[in-house]
Amino acid sequence: MTTIDRYGVMGYPVSHSRSPVIHRLFALQTQQDIQYELLQVAPDKLETAVRQFQRTGGKGLNITVPHKSAVAKLCDQLSERAATAGAVNTLSFRDGSIHGDNTDGIGLLRDLAINQGVLLEGANILILGAGGATRGIVGPLLEMQPASLRIANRTIDKAEILAKHFSRSGPVSACRFNVVPVTEKYDLIINATSAGVKGEVPPYPAAAISPETFCYDLSYGLQPTPFSVWAREHGAKKSIMGWGMLVEQAAESFNIWRNIRPDTAPVLKQMKITA
Repeated sequence: MTTIDRYGVMGYPVSHSRSPVIHRLFALQTQQDIQYELLQVAPDKLETAVRQFQRTGGKGLNITVPHKSAVAKLCDQLSERAATAGAVNTLSFRDGSIHGDNTDGIGLLRDLAINQGVLLEGANILILGAGGATRGIVGPLLEMQPASLRIANRTIDKAEILAKHFSRSGPVSACRFNVVPVTEKYDLIINATSAGVKGEVPPYPAAAISPETFCYDLSYGLQPTPFSVWAREHGAKKSIMGWGMLVEQAAESFNIWRNIRPDTAPVLKQMKITA
């Protein structure tokens, strides 16, 4: 009797996740026999749940909000990009060890550069929010050599900590939402706050948007997020949600686990139809 390799996504909440659908489509496309589960785990139960999944033969986990930073402490080994980010979204269980990686940054880059044709080299980039999602994307974005990258947050402390953490990698600065410098127009504004999930609209800096600004919400939903609506209303060149990043980061996780890279184009097309 053959056992099916088990994977899953762990978060709190997690019921909205489309990861099971995406990985099922990847498995069908690549002829991989896997099982992928939704696992809702409260923060105080995280370590117990991860170790139980490992102990019962699980092969890998995707980690989502709010666990990405906390789960890094449970890993025996971290990839370079996970260590740089200080956040993990992909766990692999091998030989009794927990390996942590972060595929968010590469997922975002692939969606922006390949799927959307956004030129990142020499761009002025503004990221809204300074949580775990931002940690995962700053390093890869800086590798693309933007002219500037500014992290804005409701409180300055978290933004300054992140800016200092990544300062060796490129031109990073920090500010509050309500004092975003607008002397230069931003080519790319990324919403990395969780406000959209809660249906809120933070005090986004309207003056930062120009007709040349590409706006990208890391959140996604069946209806446009508050940030997406706000960006369109203020004249952004284009405003999209993070469906592409979701599919691309999942493909990177799948490749880590199964050593085969699925074709994301047909899956993204199907996800957008079902979205």
